[in-house]
Amino acid sequence: MNVYLTFDVEVWCGGWDRLDERFAENFERYVYGHSKRGDYALPATLDILDRHGLKGIFFVEPLFSARFGAAHLKTIVDLIQNRGHAVQLHLHPEWADEIRPPPLAGQKGKRQHLCYYSEAEQTELIALGKHLLSQAGVKNITMFRAGSYAANAATYSALSANGISVDSSLNECFAVSGADICASPDSAREWLGQQRIQIRDVASYPVKVFQDGMGRLRPAQVAACGLLEMEQAMRSAHQLGHCDFVIVSHNFELLKPNSSEPDPWMVRRFTGLCALLQRRAKQWTVTTEMAAVAPLTTSACLPRPQVSLLATLARVAQQAARRLG
Repeated sequence: MNVYLTFDVEVWCGGWDRLDERFAENFERYVYGHSKRGDYALPATLDILDRHGLKGIFFVEPLFSARFGAAHLKTIVDLIQNRGHAVQLHLHPEWADEIRPPPLAGQKGKRQHLCYYSEAEQTELIALGKHLLSQAGVKNITMFRAGSYAANAATYSALSANGISVDSSLNECFAVSGADICASPDSAREWLGQQRIQIRDVASYPVKVFQDGMGRLRPAQVAACGLLEMEQAMRSAHQLGHCDFVIVSHNFELLKPNSSEPDPWMVRRFTGLCALLQRRAKQWTVTTEMAAVAPLTTSACLPRPQVSLLATLARVAQQAARRLG
């Protein structure tokens, strides 16, 4: 089974008012996470990966740089690429109406999700994001993830038009993700979370979704599930014959909310995950290579991975301890 450690890298300013006033502080927090204990945003994430001999795919959001300058995007790209990790395209179109001149003719107001844009508009925005990343030093942009996982059928035509052959936007836990991709939304949601599929001529690698010990669906996101849940979900997926296991994190997940201070619970969880993957390297191959051809079909839906009640209760207990601490 191939395991993909993916990271969505983005910069937010705590709201859309006073952007220019807030940007510098938030850039430092989201990219570096300066604290007395060290830099626990991107630098610590990269350090932990390096210590365990692992490589990640960093989906970097570039549209913010069309407002604040290319140098900021290059800083992010250099931090990642200088450590030997892959940089690919992430897109939050909420930035589109903050850019001057506007990239889309006639746009009025803010539209949060990529699926709220026409195919032609998505094609333009993806082309702009690809251009910005290329100008920042990314040479081979072949993979994409939509912000908030908000891809729809038009997204795959837009990706194809831009020469992007691999997508990792679909997430069964988000209603806005892939809602119109098949005629039967209920059946679609089941296979969206389970296996690599071909949409148009784009290979789609969904974020892995498993059933927790309480019967709820949960994405394989570092901040969303405990270490024991993640381990059991990977074991279950492997035993069930899943070929791919896509894990998600963000550049800010090792930080306490609204702070530059490290979150010790999250640091331990991510470090533990990397140590687990290092130990299980013979069974689970951590790779940054997502094949552009998806041989699996939607008609062969595999059972969803499951974890034990004990694993889920351990995560709930940890969440309670974090809130108290």
